[in-house]
Amino acid sequence: MILYIAEKPSLARAMAEVLPKPQQKGEGFIRLANGDVVSWCIGHLLEQAEPDAYDPVFKQWRREHLPIIPDDWKLVAKPKTKKQLAVLKKLLKEADAIVHAGDPDREGQLLVDEVISYCKVPATKREAVQRCLISDLNPTAVKKSLAALKPNKEFVPLSVSALARSRADWLYGINMTRLCTLAGRSAGYNGVLSVGRVQTPVLGLVVRRDRDIADFKPKPFYEVQALLQTDSEEQFRAKWQPSEACQPWQDEEGRVLSRSLAENVIRRITGQPGTVLAADRKRQRIPPPLPYNLSALQIDAARRFGLSAKQVLDVCQGLYERHKLITYPRSDNRYLPAEHFGLGPSVLAAIAVVCPALAPAVAQADTGIRGRAWNDSKVEAHHAIIPTTRKTDGARLSGTERQIYELVARQYAAQFYPHQELDEKKVEVEIAGGRFLAKARQQMVPGWKALFSQSKDEQEEDDELQSRLPALKAGDRVQCLQGELQEKQTQPPRPFTDATLLSAMTHIARYVTDGELKKILRDTDGLGTEATRAGIIELLFTRGFLERQGRQIHATEAGCRLIASLPESATTPDMTARWEAVLDAISRKQAGYRQFMEQLQGQLPMLIDSVRPETFRGLQGGKPPRKRKRAGKRRA
Repeated sequence: MILYIAEKPSLARAMAEVLPKPQQKGEGFIRLANGDVVSWCIGHLLEQAEPDAYDPVFKQWRREHLPIIPDDWKLVAKPKTKKQLAVLKKLLKEADAIVHAGDPDREGQLLVDEVISYCKVPATKREAVQRCLISDLNPTAVKKSLAALKPNKEFVPLSVSALARSRADWLYGINMTRLCTLAGRSAGYNGVLSVGRVQTPVLGLVVRRDRDIADFKPKPFYEVQALLQTDSEEQFRAKWQPSEACQPWQDEEGRVLSRSLAENVIRRITGQPGTVLAADRKRQRIPPPLPYNLSALQIDAARRFGLSAKQVLDVCQGLYERHKLITYPRSDNRYLPAEHFGLGPSVLAAIAVVCPALAPAVAQADTGIRGRAWNDSKVEAHHAIIPTTRKTDGARLSGTERQIYELVARQYAAQFYPHQELDEKKVEVEIAGGRFLAKARQQMVPGWKALFSQSKDEQEEDDELQSRLPALKAGDRVQCLQGELQEKQTQPPRPFTDATLLSAMTHIARYVTDGELKKILRDTDGLGTEATRAGIIELLFTRGFLERQGRQIHATEAGCRLIASLPESATTPDMTARWEAVLDAISRKQAGYRQFMEQLQGQLPMLIDSVRPETFRGLQGGKPPRKRKRAGKRRA
């Protein structure tokens, strides 16, 4: 008997749909016509044991117990899913062969592997386990995945990486949370002051942003525009480019802070002739934006519809599992396998049915266009989130489901449109020894851009560009009719929103202080994973560390005090970015589990000693927990 173990019941049902019939449904499994069985986990059936499982004395939270470091790690059955674990244990004993069908990511790999190990499957049977990678629940895709099984042992490093993440998060989270919560209690705060290697740096980002806004003092700065005229009486404007000699009167961003300097430039150039130093014209071809991964989709949905990251993830799960209208949503990848290109006409036809608003876009799509999105070398465990070929009445979807589906569908349809083409011109002019620059941009071919409305940021950028410039060449003469002074004010940083906080987590290299680490992480790892970012943000709200004011996200007093109590290394992304880099290296066999864990265990006593309990003095409030959440797969 072959036992297929899916990560969730929805995937098990999708697998059973393409396997031999008639079928018999049992309690926690589906028996196929040929005697094989499809069963499932319900996410993680096992979780890290609580500290008191190692020693009953740890049931009491006491400072002298810390750090708590298990010698022999224990997993325990999650109370709500014990019954399903028992079903799998029985089926694993009966099975002659096993097919692992966890989600195609490190957590999906671990959660089935740990069940197989926990149920003491014999080594010979474990060695023969096959891996099935499914990212699309439609029958054709599932059938294809079942026909392309791989040896599960090829994915051991991925499982080890997830195990290292789980145990390290437990060590760090349990010890630091107990320490800070005890300090808070002694000051009169009743809530849990949770600390995690991802959640705390995210909170730190918001606390520091709020602080920067509160401490911000606006400063005036000055720009000079020259109104120029050609011999043929065509007029255009060019912006003054301060020379190195002006640096004493500029800030670190190159803005001129001296009004008298700007006024002096105006006096020198008004009525004076100028010479064109250079005139450059080029045609820019911009390819369509790649299909979405989860973070990119969450960011766009937050900007356009004000949806939280968790709302978007929940809607995506429904579109994937219940409606089967999109592919696997917890993807961190924005590329597609080359073989998917042939499905273009079928996917577009489905889009036109599910989302009639996009029917005109589908009608104008050119399925002969094959862009950069189809690239096997860029696809790993997942591929981008795209619509499936399933056709259903879009009226059956909720309003939010329709919004998210339309975003995904529009992004996919754009892959079959030509590049946007822009005509860009730059003219550099010298007037009275000063350098002035004029820029213009004109859209020549809208291409894929015709499918998208212009964003606010693009509108602001376009406001600084002229629509056209006169035809000029180096050596041409112009006349400066007048200089114009523009007084502006420096602006404080903007408060975080769901969109910008997600963007910060995704592009965390911007906020990493270590220069070497910044290089490593640029355009690679983020803070948290596609699957966990939404939950981390929501946890910070649940704990009372963050609050919303309209679309803005701000830190509460408890959140600010918690960050102030911790060493800087615990509140910046550097540490967790290092973790993610090492965890990724473990998954690629480029780093070792043991070295990673030993290093963390050595750091824990120093981290604990560096916490400042006095920071919590006078902090009131906080809700005492009804029942402390057990350590699980998403502790961060």
